[in-house]
Amino acid sequence: MDRLLTPPALQSPLIVRNYCMLQLLYSTGLRVTELVTLPVTACNLTSCFVRVLGKGEKERLIPFGIPAKESIENYLQSARPLILKGRRSDALFVSNRAKAMTRLRFWQIINDAAAAAGISDKLSPHTLRHSFATHLLTHGADLRSVQLMLGHSDITTTQIYTHIDRDRLKSIHKKFHPRG
Repeated sequence: MDRLLTPPALQSPLIVRNYCMLQLLYSTGLRVTELVTLPVTACNLTSCFVRVLGKGEKERLIPFGIPAKESIENYLQSARPLILKGRRSDALFVSNRAKAMTRLRFWQIINDAAAAAGISDKLSPHTLRHSFATHLLTHGADLRSVQLMLGHSDITTTQIYTHIDRDRLKSIHKKFHPRG
């Protein structure tokens, strides 16, 4: 994830936008449709929360970290106005045509960023969502909180992300079992 989220030294407005999208996706675990349809007003940069209208028109608030906040601020101040060229749009992430980004275009953006980072595996928006959930759980987040952030109505859907490796299981056993 670190390699994928590190932008190249030379940054055009589109590259700033692309890496901002990657940062926000990894920081929040949004679905790709949720990401590309975000209005500008969805991100509260003071409290570091994004308001998302998910599946079934269910609204949820998801926190994001300082790297995502800084990336959004940079994009809004420096890149978005240059992409819009004086045109108006309610969409947070805009294309050269001042329209909201498409799902397909974002798939291309992820694969372009992966190639630029020297990652040969094909990635998808869901790869970042999966990494978001897995990293939270492996670092101690509770399943219910992750469920809320992902917008899953059923916790069994979230349990897919609980594939814990053997070393972690051994470590937990050693730490918590009286004869570990």
